[in-house]
This record gives sequence, structure tokens and C-alpha cells, in this order.
Amino acid sequence: MYLITNGQVVTETEILNNSEVLIDGGNIVGIYASGTTKVTQLDTVINAEEGLIAPGFVDIHSDYIENMASPRPTSVLDFDISIRETEKILINQGITTMFHSLSFIGEDEFSVKPIRSPENVKALLEKIAQTHNRLHLIRHRFHARLEIDAVDNIEQIKQFILAGKVQLLSFMDHSPGQGQYRNLEIYRKTLKGYKKITDNEIDKVIAARQGSEKMTLAMIQDIAELAHRKNIAIASHDDDTLEKIEFLKQFGATISEFPITIEVAKAAKAAGMLTLVGAPNILLGGSHSGNMSAAQAINEGVVDILCSDYYPAALLHAIFIMHEQYGQDLAKMFRLVTLNPAVAVKMDREIGSIVLGKKADVLIINKIEGDFPVITCVMVDGKVITQTNYRV
Repeated sequence: MYLITNGQVVTETEILNNSEVLIDGGNIVGIYASGTTKVTQLDTVINAEEGLIAPGFVDIHSDYIENMASPRPTSVLDFDISIRETEKILINQGITTMFHSLSFIGEDEFSVKPIRSPENVKALLEKIAQTHNRLHLIRHRFHARLEIDAVDNIEQIKQFILAGKVQLLSFMDHSPGQGQYRNLEIYRKTLKGYKKITDNEIDKVIAARQGSEKMTLAMIQDIAELAHRKNIAIASHDDDTLEKIEFLKQFGATISEFPITIEVAKAAKAAGMLTLVGAPNILLGGSHSGNMSAAQAINEGVVDILCSDYYPAALLHAIFIMHEQYGQDLAKMFRLVTLNPAVAVKMDREIGSIVLGKKADVLIINKIEGDFPVITCVMVDGKVITQTNYRV
């Protein structure tokens, strides 16, 4: 039995000052004013030193594993090593549940990384599934990002869903001229950032991508119905029009990932969808693709979820930036990375908030040198996974 005392407990609706949390058997069993817990036989008492006692972060969209598995474009490392080393980093960023977001694509004109080949994506998926039954630090889940030109992968995806190896499914269309790349100049600039290519060659890529074979409505419907039968949430991606939101909603999509504009984000929320934006957007001061500002969208009340996207450290810092620089309620900002994503992926009965009976995924967050937030202790399932002590 653990007691975390002398802290500020982040609940679903508010922050309780001078409080403590009692943990037993992997679950939260009590929230009290500091010093009032009556249990005398405690295994460990942890002093939060007036820091925040918060739920573990639930990250439902991140391809960070790609960087760890392939730190150089032509270097692919052992996947077991990659996963084990990645979770060491994620746990120290407060991420206790990670949905590794890997793409099944047709043609990838951007990537020169072999890590994105169908064979490597499938191999990583299998390794992630294996973590459930072996020693691990965090909860690993698989977010299958399905590009609608990945026609050759349909049957394989369906088999993975049936086997319980997919926990979140999103449909994507990165064709130039719409979505994230509705501005073709952004598309051209992005492509040139990935490889040496002439304007004439880019014109040929655009024509080929716009004319490539795409999944039919029947194909999408078939996959979506299978996901629903397995209780898997479905997301749309890079929504840029109201028509796209309605299109994906008819297949049961409940999450809108990275809506391109404030107007589309508002429409997604009006349609009953949960909206997701990237935390790095907040750290950068705007979208790297020239799209919607995440901070502006939060301030306008049209964001439900923050994800790390490609930079795990962004979750913690985005919370405090929104609170300290924009005046957003701190408990509300924590919900963007804890309870709301847990709700989106149907895990909120077990994780996502400090509530009696839920799993004890708990962080202690302190400030060093006045205003820099750091995570000094992380628990998963009521076990202390890591503790950090800063020194001079």
C-alpha cells in the first residue's frame, strides 16, 4: 500500500490543495486531506513536496517509435530494443499509455525510411502486441493509420483487427490538393524538405497521387463495421471540409484528428466528435504545415485532446503553456491529455483520472528553478516505475 502525500491532487474537475492519495493493489482507494489518512501499515510514503499529483498521460497519436527504430533514414534497429528503449523515454515524459500510430500506406513520396515499409510496420505491430504478455513499463497500444490508397493492405488490416492487435483505427488521405496539403505550395515545400527533387518531378508526383487507386466506399464501410464489432474507436484525419466530417461520421468516426481550420473543428464538435490536435503545435507557436493554431483552437473551446504527435515531451509543457501564458484552467488542460483521450479510446473506466477504483497511473509533477515543470515520479498500475531527483 502506497501513500502519496503533501501534494495538489488533479481531479477530473479541479485541483485539491494539500491532499494525498492512497493506493492499494494497483488501484486508487482514497483521496484525503494531507495527514488525515488513517491507514497505519503502509509499504511506502512518497512526499510530493507540494507538487501536482496527476493522472498518467494517455497519448493516442504518436509515431515517435519510428524515430527510435530508425534513427537514420537507412538504419533499422532491432524492434525489441526499440520498444524497450522507447518506453524508458515515454515513462519519464509521463506517458503511461501510448497508442503507437503507424501507417499503412500505398505510395509514400516523402519517406526514404524503410521503417515505413509494410513489412516493418507489420513487424512492429506484432512486437507491440507481444508487450501485453511480457515485462513492460507502460501500456502499449496500436493505432492503425490507414491511408485510403493502401488497397493492397485491406485484408491484412482486417486480420489484425480480428486478432485484437489494433486498438484505434484512423482513415487518412494525404493526397495533394486537400486535407493537410490542400495548399499545393505547402506540399511542394514539404516534399523538397524530404528529398532532392525538381519542380517537374513534383508535378508528376502530384498527378500520380491524385490519380492513384483509392478504397471504395464499400471497402471503407467493411473495415469500419469490423472495427465497431471489436469495440475499436475510429478517427478521421486532417479534416478540411464539413463534407469530410460528414463522410467519416457515416462510418462511425468519433474522433477528428488535426482539423485543418477552426471552422472545421467547430463543425466536428457540433457533430459530436472529439477533436485532437498536436501538442508540438503549441510549443512551436503554430502549425508546421501552416494549418490551425492549436493554442487558438483551445482558447476558442474546440479542442478535446492533445497528442504528442512526434515529440513526447510536448504534452507536459503544452499544459503549462496554455495555463500560464493563455490563462486556461489547469485542471481542464490536464483533461486534454488524461481523461478525454481515455474516453476517446474507451478506456476511461480504468484509466485517465484519479478516481476511486481506477488504476493507479499517477504522476508527481514539481517545478524546478521557479517555473520549469518536471515529472519526478511515475506510477503505473500502482507500481513506482521511475523516480527522478534533480541536484545542483
